[in-house]
Amino acid sequence: MTAAQQPKEKILFLINPISGTKKKVDLPEIINQLVDKTKYDVDVHITQYKGEATELVPKKLAEGYRRFVAVGGDGTVNEIAKALVDTDGILGIIPIGSGNGLARHLKIPINVDKAMKLINNGNFEAIDYGRINGIPFFCTCGVGFDAHIGNRFAENKGRGFINYFKITVSDFFNYKPNKYTLKVDNRYKYRTRAFLITFANASQYGNNAYISPKADIQDGKLDICILSPFKINRAPGLGIRLFTKKIDRSSLMYTEQARKIVLKRKKAGVVHFDGEPFQMGKKIKIRVVSKGLHVIIP
Repeated sequence: MTAAQQPKEKILFLINPISGTKKKVDLPEIINQLVDKTKYDVDVHITQYKGEATELVPKKLAEGYRRFVAVGGDGTVNEIAKALVDTDGILGIIPIGSGNGLARHLKIPINVDKAMKLINNGNFEAIDYGRINGIPFFCTCGVGFDAHIGNRFAENKGRGFINYFKITVSDFFNYKPNKYTLKVDNRYKYRTRAFLITFANASQYGNNAYISPKADIQDGKLDICILSPFKINRAPGLGIRLFTKKIDRSSLMYTEQARKIVLKRKKAGVVHFDGEPFQMGKKIKIRVVSKGLHVIIP
């Protein structure tokens, strides 16, 4: 069989029309222009509601599709990837969201043309993912101030980093840190009062805000990042460290690695995973799944 006679591989592009701040009206046409049609049998779908991508992926896997491209932000990536974990399906990412944390960690270009070149090249590797009370996440999850801000941001009509920053500053003064109990890898338990606790599979939240600069997405472990309560005069320095990959060097930050964690808090409340807020109970179980997702990378 010659190269021209080789069967094309089915690929589905799933576009989230509300990701990020830019208009998406031209994206289907751009994708169809840039995709390698000698290699792929292409389908482009614009999702109509939250969760539709998660519903579509198993159906398309059954139809012989193997490659699924998330055209959106970390929320879109999560919707598609959680339906692909522990299958032979492959995730591609065209990052057009507000934060794009997983794409940035994997060094996927924040540019449609360049990201499409990766899709056409097709190189992929297996990465780790996490589960929080059974729900898959791929970048970070956690409790505390960042979960609170994620919830406030989701309720806000405005998108983008500027709106996120405004909410962060306005809510900082009224936020009260909570007490938590953590059991780590069934080895030991400790109590702590924290401004936030992040469980990082990847190194950043998004927008190059590195909560765990040394996180390795293929090491079979999660980084536990505990930021102690602090006074307002420490905030600018922490902000600088967050964006310069140095927050792990702060005396306020404690970091360790684990495969499984049980977190307990005094009352139910909001958590976040991959930038999305979610209500959970007092007891939260977090664990890593090693090499459970295939992703197209540079």
